[in-house]
Amino acid sequence: MKSRRAGPPDGGYGWVVVVSAFFIMGLTAAVLKNFGLFFLDIQSHFGVLTSTTSWVTSTTIAMFHLGAPAASALTLQFSQRVVIIVGGLLTASGMLLASLDLSLPYLYLTMGILQGTGISFAWIPANSMVSHYFAHWRPIAYAIASSGECVFAVMFSPFFQWLIEMYSWQGALLIIGGLQLNLCVCGALMRPLETTQNSKDGVGGAAAVAPPKRKVTFQCSLLRKPELFLYILFAIFAAAGFFIPPLFLVPFANSLGMDRYWPASILSVLALADLAGRLICGWLANMRLVRNLQLLTMLVTLLGVVLLLLPISHNYWTILVFASLYGFLFGCVVAIHITSLVDIVTLEGFDSGLGLFMMFRSIGGFIGLPAAGWLVDETDDYSAAFYLSGLCLISSAVFVVLVDRLVQKRKTEEADVRQVISRQEEQQTGKVK
Repeated sequence: MKSRRAGPPDGGYGWVVVVSAFFIMGLTAAVLKNFGLFFLDIQSHFGVLTSTTSWVTSTTIAMFHLGAPAASALTLQFSQRVVIIVGGLLTASGMLLASLDLSLPYLYLTMGILQGTGISFAWIPANSMVSHYFAHWRPIAYAIASSGECVFAVMFSPFFQWLIEMYSWQGALLIIGGLQLNLCVCGALMRPLETTQNSKDGVGGAAAVAPPKRKVTFQCSLLRKPELFLYILFAIFAAAGFFIPPLFLVPFANSLGMDRYWPASILSVLALADLAGRLICGWLANMRLVRNLQLLTMLVTLLGVVLLLLPISHNYWTILVFASLYGFLFGCVVAIHITSLVDIVTLEGFDSGLGLFMMFRSIGGFIGLPAAGWLVDETDDYSAAFYLSGLCLISSAVFVVLVDRLVQKRKTEEADVRQVISRQEEQQTGKVK
């Protein structure tokens, strides 16, 4: 029986992986995206400042990112399937324990640390599986998988609001935790792809995918690559601005005197626009009309401009327009900013590169929300949060420009080396003749 390294099948069981990843994105990122619906209830329940309450979501985001290297290393040691199942158990436990409502610091531990770590352990391997199962169709496959976040966010916004009103925020967390146990089912569907074995016993000698025998090969040395270092700086600044709007859109709309279901509907529309952005941008990226990093630069810049303009909204429909633009551009960025890592560290270094990227991105995610909350407390105006978000995103685009130039320079140098080697081989061939 002979074994060989399996190339990306670009289809087949890969589409089952995409569907599984679709549900994983929905049960992790979509839940996190709707934390804003719990914000005012938790703040009122404990009678604390905006900045103090924002630490719950900030801790979740930080652990989501800080857990990435551990998730990547465990994936290399065991398999994506095992890590996703563990992530499902941690995620559900976090919500179930949070529903006990013992204290605010207790929420930092449960909704923050446990939920965030669980999300990381499910989200990172799911992205890894999609990237390893696809090559040519990778952008569109990832766009479809990540769109689960949007589809579920559309449904979760009114559903969570209804749960809060029917069962209180504590009861809502209990039910959500039960839903997140389905992450274990999604993990079980993730078939590891490492080697193919040609068995004589198989029907027609068909190839069967065998579970991988892995060794921990987490490549911290990738940080020596200037392209990855600059891309990490982009991630830090972008993350500082990424997570502010979903959390503060609902309080901002409420501050204008809207009923509670109107802000929830804004989140649903935002999620629909996000879905459209991911699918359209994934399709465009797959056409390869422009380089991924060039497209990313334009999208992040536009996203920052939209957020700087959002605070001029003073009624429901204006907020809806800007929220839709924000959602669409956000979806476009999400569709390509992870797959662009392959251009920087290659597919072999993707798992380690993604872990490092997410770990350092936690700095921005951890600081951004409390900083926005502090600005809101100081100015008594939610507009300050959106100004901070927009400035962070526009600043992050500068680093993507630098990364793109370095990647193109490297590719040019590699092409020159290949030409030199080719000429030398031709000359040696001529001498032999």
